[in-house]
Amino acid sequence: MSYKITIIAGARPNFVKIAPIIHELEQVKSEGATINYRLVHTGQHYDKNMSGSFFNQLKIPQPHVNLNCYGGSHATQTASIMVEFEKELLSNPANLVLVVGDVTSTMACAIVAQKLHTKVAHIEAGIRSDDWSMPEEINRLITDSITNYFFTTSETANKNLINNGISKDYIFFVGNTMIDSLLKHRPHFFAPPIWNKLNLIADNYMVLTLHRPANVDEENRLKFTIDSILAHSNNIPIIFPVHPRTKKVLERLEISYPKLYCIDPLSYLEFNYLVENAKAVLTDSGGITEEASIQDIPCMTLRDNTERPETITLGTNVLVGMDPIKIKPHLARLFKGQWKRGQQIPKWDGKASKRIVDVFLELQKSEDL
Repeated sequence: MSYKITIIAGARPNFVKIAPIIHELEQVKSEGATINYRLVHTGQHYDKNMSGSFFNQLKIPQPHVNLNCYGGSHATQTASIMVEFEKELLSNPANLVLVVGDVTSTMACAIVAQKLHTKVAHIEAGIRSDDWSMPEEINRLITDSITNYFFTTSETANKNLINNGISKDYIFFVGNTMIDSLLKHRPHFFAPPIWNKLNLIADNYMVLTLHRPANVDEENRLKFTIDSILAHSNNIPIIFPVHPRTKKVLERLEISYPKLYCIDPLSYLEFNYLVENAKAVLTDSGGITEEASIQDIPCMTLRDNTERPETITLGTNVLVGMDPIKIKPHLARLFKGQWKRGQQIPKWDGKASKRIVDVFLELQKSEDL
């Protein structure tokens, strides 16, 4: 009898994380395993770069269904996803619902699954920022409180779960599936149009990304942050793929610098080409800190906290904080050539997805799915 796994993805980073799991499931199926999956896109984030090329680049099939639950407030979107996913799961029952990361879809689909008595597995379980002002932190806490199987990226995440009363029997330290995707596709990175347009040179430009509400919704803070970066960037180009949320604020501010290049969001392979060749990355994204650390690119996180401490203790990441004044000394250290080198992060080796699917196979054998 085939076991059925419903895989949930709602935002672009989710697809990066589930792609290698899908590849591994396809591999074991080709070897005779009786596990099938159904890929559900909640539609939480619409991204034109995911409409075709994104799936081709990651070599994953188009979702079996798109619930089209985009837009609206957190409450409205959560409710919409729950209503539509309930219909989906009732029509296509599963033995296990697999959720990844910390977006609204992760939390909403975990709740629906448990209400329908379907077990839940959480990829990236146990990570914590301890900042309840972040919607993602609330999503993590709720999801982990109703998860059955916890797949973690670090020993810190393991400790967080154990401190919350989770039995070690249900915690599986497997590594980071986002790094699986990065290492698999790294040979295929290619330059975006901006590379040739500006005649960019490796190690002579920086990449900037900003999207968190605390950084971009307050116009004065966003302007001060960009001013501080440009004032201390040694006049090298700053490439800024602009999140739709940030674009609206930038248009109101009418920020203009000769060395600041605001461009549309890039495809997965193009963006990581820019990161791999950059002097440094400045970001408020958690996932980018992971990718930069593995590529040994200096990274500055423009936040007061991080749910990925291993990128700081072992990686190339530094927690700058949200006060733009603090940017100057970090950039000074960068240009003096004094940035730390990354170290090997345990189990961030490209094999996390195999470990995850191996657990699924063991659970299937014990009929515990």
